[in-house]
Amino acid sequence: MLPSENRLRRREDFAAAVRRGRRAGRPLLVVHLRSGATDPHVTGESAPPPRAGFVVSKAVGGAVVRTAVKRKLRHLMRERLAQLPPGSLVVVRALPPSGDADHAQLARDLDAALQRLLGGGAR
Repeated sequence: MLPSENRLRRREDFAAAVRRGRRAGRPLLVVHLRSGATDPHVTGESAPPPRAGFVVSKAVGGAVVRTAVKRKLRHLMRERLAQLPPGSLVVVRALPPSGDADHAQLARDLDAALQRLLGGGAR
């Protein structure tokens, strides 16, 4: 499970990441990243933690399939939070083929997209 402080919940945060962030597409998913965004709702001197949210539409499959995809993506993102800069917002949008993908395929696409967004990959 993704820790509470690392979850994107508000519509404005999703919109900020999608509209003002960078995007990397892969066959199974699209990742939107807004680096170092400061959250005006969080008080304190320390840098806010990176936060992630997930969008899995009905095009991916039925409720059981969508829930399974969300769980896999949450688990994968929890392992990759340390790679993200503090205060960054990440939105992972699952594409229809992700419903048939296994854990390893989703991990490969997520890693490739994050590597590209964080400056490690070529276009």
